Amino acid sequence: MTIYIDLVFIENVFMNLIIIFATGIALKKEIKIFRMLFGSIIGAIYSCIYYITNLEIYSNIFLKIILSIAIVFISFESKTLKNFLKNILFFYLISFVFGGLTFALIFFMNPKNITFNNGKLVGIYPLKVIMTGGIIGLVLIIFFFKSMKNKFEKKDIKCSLKIIINKKELLINAIIDTGNFLKDPITNNPVVIVEKDILKRIIPADILNNFEEIINGNFSSKDEYFYKIRMIPFKALGTENGIILGIKPDDFTIDYQGEIIKNHKVIIGIYNNKLSKNNKYHALIGLDLIEKN
Repeated sequence: MTIYIDLVFIENVFMNLIIIFATGIALKKEIKIFRMLFGSIIGAIYSCIYYITNLEIYSNIFLKIILSIAIVFISFESKTLKNFLKNILFFYLISFVFGGLTFALIFFMNPKNITFNNGKLVGIYPLKVIMTGGIIGLVLIIFFFKSMKNKFEKKDIKCSLKIIINKKELLINAIIDTGNFLKDPITNNPVVIVEKDILKRIIPADILNNFEEIINGNFSSKDEYFYKIRMIPFKALGTENGIILGIKPDDFTIDYQGEIIKNHKVIIGIYNNKLSKNNKYHALIGLDLIEKN
């Protein structure tokens, strides 16, 4: 049987890229296509060497583990060891899903053309079968994780917050809003939306009630709150270019399902209206604030 090494390379680059891309979606990682492509090429080069040579070392499981670690390390940024191990786990999980799906598709469409040669799976199946399997797998992965996201139970979106500003402490209930992607444009810190009325306990009324004056610069630089003030632009339905007043807390803590999460890089966005009709919660936080990175 003739094996064309260029086709082996293309197949592996394509499948590796699909698997890495799906892993990024599952992990909610920022998609950096050049890093992912580089990781895919590294895996494809290994596969080509594996096909060309008869050296047993290339089928060694420890070498394959090292390869997968290298691919994940190249493809995704990992701030902590725990985060890196999570990336590896998802990479393996999705690789097994894609591998099983693709092989099932190959055997279903052309089982007679598949054989094992020196421990390697080879065949004359068309490249379109590999691509079809990869695309189907990607669609299924996206559908699965979106459906899981939509099945959040109400108890899973509740949490409590502790906000400290100038030694004044506020404890309030909040919910996790998966649609809250609001960021401070300068620091890129996430914005937590909090009702204005509830913030009166820790922020002076002359700040909360003089939004327009503060935007226009009519605010004393000697005031102890001056360096905490932020202007957060936003877009929403019915508001093309809006600005929300924000304030940087001295300390911010989330109590989510018994776990305490501290974050000193958030901005409190002041919301003029009520968030809950029955006052069961007074703030909205983004999903990224409870995710472990």
